[in-house]
Amino acid sequence: MFSNFQSLKIKTSDAEIKLVKGGQGFPILLLHGYPQTHIMWHKIAPMLAENFTVIATDLRGYGDSSKPPGNQDHSNYSKRVTAQDQVEVMAQLGYEQFYLIGHDRGARVAQRLSLDYPQKVKKLGVLDIVPTYQMYTTTDQQFATAYYHWFFLIQPFPFPETLISQNPDYFLRHCLRTWSQNFDSFTEEALREYIRCFDDPKTIHGTCEDYRASATIDLEHDLQDITCKIQCPLLVLWGKNGFIQQNYNCLKSWQKRGVKVMGNYVNCGHFLPEEAPEETYNNIKEFLNES
Repeated sequence: MFSNFQSLKIKTSDAEIKLVKGGQGFPILLLHGYPQTHIMWHKIAPMLAENFTVIATDLRGYGDSSKPPGNQDHSNYSKRVTAQDQVEVMAQLGYEQFYLIGHDRGARVAQRLSLDYPQKVKKLGVLDIVPTYQMYTTTDQQFATAYYHWFFLIQPFPFPETLISQNPDYFLRHCLRTWSQNFDSFTEEALREYIRCFDDPKTIHGTCEDYRASATIDLEHDLQDITCKIQCPLLVLWGKNGFIQQNYNCLKSWQKRGVKVMGNYVNCGHFLPEEAPEETYNNIKEFLNES
């Protein structure tokens, strides 16, 4: 799926991060969401690699990256720590500044990275999210019903881990099917890879810790800099047929958090890079090529 890309593992100060790297030009870092891996970029990464050096990583807790046991306050899965992983990876690859695109959980890491390391991120793109703090502080029945997993996965260890591990294949496929507009968008090769990784109990635990951190320490960090704005140009894309479009003014939400924000919907569900790769790629390329 990533022909002409190198497959690498890089040790950071606190983790080992799996990645693929290919292309040439200014570097662009791609961060995936739940319950996937870097494989979710397989349709658009080769297109981006025609003009950029593309690095797609597995976040800690996901794929083939490190999956440490969560600590008591979940801080070792905070977006701050996960963002630090990515900054260290890029530094070891020789990149002190880069473009950054994140989907779902990866977009939440990307937001934190852009706030903590504003000098590193030249341009930022977030796909199909609104800020975590906004979503938790405006929770209602509709949100809790659609995003039930936000409240299930944060339950204390080992409750969600035990239930998911009984049939991880079913749980993963259910997530992909119900959050997408077209399940056929996921290739069999990609599905096999997602299932391989999600079948690991350490992945199930790591991904639960990601959500536990979001409901605890990440909210503390968000509140501490709630008035801070993302300084680099920010592209916001979301699915026309997904929950975000139906329930939020996505662009307005991000205009409160950035100084230069642009964006629009893409004709798909939640998984933009796989459901609408051409449209997603064209939006990203246009954004990155703007002076």
